[in-house]
Amino acid sequence: MEQHLIILLVKLAAAASIASILSRSSRFLNLLLREDRSMPERIQLSLGISAFCGVSSMVRLSTRTYLAAEMSLEGSLLAGLIGGYVSGLLTGVLSSLPAMAMGEYLAMPLYASAGVLGGLLRDLAKDREWIWRFSPFFDLSLYRLIRYPAERERSLYALVCLVAVALAELMRFTLAQLFEGKYLFTLYQPDKTWANAAVFVTTLFTVSIPLKTWASARNERLLESKERLLVQARLAALSSQINPHFLFNTLNTVSSLIRTNPEQARMVVSKLSRILRRLLRKTDNFTPLRDELAFIDDYLSIEMARFGDKLRFVKDVHEAALDCQVPSMLLQPLIENSIKHGLTPRVEGGTVRLEARLENGAGQRKLILTVADDGVGIDEVRLHSILEHPGIGVSNVNERLQVLFGAAYKLSVTSQTGQGTRTTIEIPA
Repeated sequence: MEQHLIILLVKLAAAASIASILSRSSRFLNLLLREDRSMPERIQLSLGISAFCGVSSMVRLSTRTYLAAEMSLEGSLLAGLIGGYVSGLLTGVLSSLPAMAMGEYLAMPLYASAGVLGGLLRDLAKDREWIWRFSPFFDLSLYRLIRYPAERERSLYALVCLVAVALAELMRFTLAQLFEGKYLFTLYQPDKTWANAAVFVTTLFTVSIPLKTWASARNERLLESKERLLVQARLAALSSQINPHFLFNTLNTVSSLIRTNPEQARMVVSKLSRILRRLLRKTDNFTPLRDELAFIDDYLSIEMARFGDKLRFVKDVHEAALDCQVPSMLLQPLIENSIKHGLTPRVEGGTVRLEARLENGAGQRKLILTVADDGVGIDEVRLHSILEHPGIGVSNVNERLQVLFGAAYKLSVTSQTGQGTRTTIEIPA
């Protein structure tokens, strides 16, 4: 009896190990994430499960000692439950081939039937998420059926699944009795009721353990996907705060030039059209620094048309930094801040300086970007809280960098009243 229980426990451990190995396959996990699968995807799902069931069966047949390795019945039922009739039937046929070759001729009809039974259970699920909540505990499912009327259908489905798994094992037990243990491998022991009952319980857990393992891996992947979509939505929202603001200011510039200098107005409209085409084409969060600087040149051409000689721009960019990837629209809000808040209040205007260089440090290269002006500066009180104010400008850029780089970036703002402001960004190159 003790040896029999050890075999059953080893079977549960093997089921958990196989489920864990399969869940680490990105391809298999992607198949689990899809509830509506094409025919090739159903076949791929079946092949993944069949491969492990077939190998396990071959181990059992070749060694004659590792009896716990046989899990073809449970694998066929799982394939049907997850992938439908085609996956279940195909898994039943493929996983039975080693046993059929060794004279166990009842293996194929039994495993194929179990796969079809799994497909039937899948069709009975009103919500496919119910499949992933399967529990081997009959008393718990019965308690939920009575205690939570709102979830009665789901609890009833869980009970149906339990009965169906027991029915699949009952088919194996019946065939073993009818053919006196011939043509089919089983772990039953003659005249040992408790030992045979333990086989039924083991089958329930052998089906539920992979389901729970895959459900956990599936939920983690779904959570990662939702977090990624949330980050993308957040970045889109932050970018949308920048673009309309820039467009509004540019249109004001065009409006002021139309009557006073039509030629310059046409030039500004031409530059604006280039900028808008770039913005409409751009869908990625990152762009080469070379392209970002071209965008800045067009933007400053518009601003210089507005300010004339009062606005000067100096660029100091290392050649090696030009191909580095930077967040799109990263520099424009900083330069706009320098012009609007730093230089506009000064009668004589001033200079905006842009620097970009690469530095090595802490095992990786860093891209250092600096936007500086010699404008009116920022008072000390406002400077200490400049990154905390939501909206457009430095705080917006800071929030985008947090979303994209986490703790792997630095942004600092230094300023002295009457002497100008300097914003420095460090990001991984």
